[in-house]
Amino acid sequence: MTEIKKSINATTLKILAAVLMVFDHVHQMFWPVGAPDWLTWLGRPVFPIFLFIMAESFYYTHDRKKLMIRLLMASWLMTVFNFVLGAFILPSDDIVLMNNAFSTFFVSVLYMLFWDMFVEGIKAKKVLKIICAILLCFVPVLATAPLILVTTLETLPPLWLIRALFFIPNILIIEGGPAMAALGVLFYALRSWRLAQVAVLVALSIIVYVNSPESAQWMMVFAAIPILLYNGEKGRGMKHFFYIFYPAHIYLLYIIAVLFSS
Repeated sequence: MTEIKKSINATTLKILAAVLMVFDHVHQMFWPVGAPDWLTWLGRPVFPIFLFIMAESFYYTHDRKKLMIRLLMASWLMTVFNFVLGAFILPSDDIVLMNNAFSTFFVSVLYMLFWDMFVEGIKAKKVLKIICAILLCFVPVLATAPLILVTTLETLPPLWLIRALFFIPNILIIEGGPAMAALGVLFYALRSWRLAQVAVLVALSIIVYVNSPESAQWMMVFAAIPILLYNGEKGRGMKHFFYIFYPAHIYLLYIIAVLFSS
């Protein structure tokens, strides 16, 4: 059993998640023309797997600041491309371009940073650092205020202003919502206890099923299998693979789907 548990490295995890992700996005773009539901079932474990990988990456990286800047830049670039493609390559009502996992990863990593500050404050018995870490946790929440405010106005502001607000990282606009960001942080906080990480994933999957049994999202629980098989090794370097492949395949599928539906 020990040998089985040490059979998958980080590179293998990334490749597995990337393959399943393609199936999921094929369904997202082509379900109006009959793409089968099993494609999106295969894609449900993808987000938890990538969040798990992100927690590992944040722990092992030599330059956390550089990682966070890279995620933020990728999130902003994808926001721009989403707006541009949505404006110039008009989809049908059934095809929606709203993917931006980079935003979720960035917010999740922010909370990983806050968690480390909190833990360091406790270990060093520095009350000010503990309080600072707790207060910083409210920043991504308070950052939702401008967007909420404009949606409550009787007269909406210019479209460019509304779109500009999407560049402010916050828990309201991230893909997957606050639950996915929280899952990433818990993966990080519990990284020394693999079974505890899986228990959190199982618990979240149960909550999702109870609240929305008709949704396939609960199937993310199957991410527990590759997570349990992860051996803690990096594997072959694929540092920029996700940053390129993720948006590239989404936009390619989107363009094909729009042309196919026109």
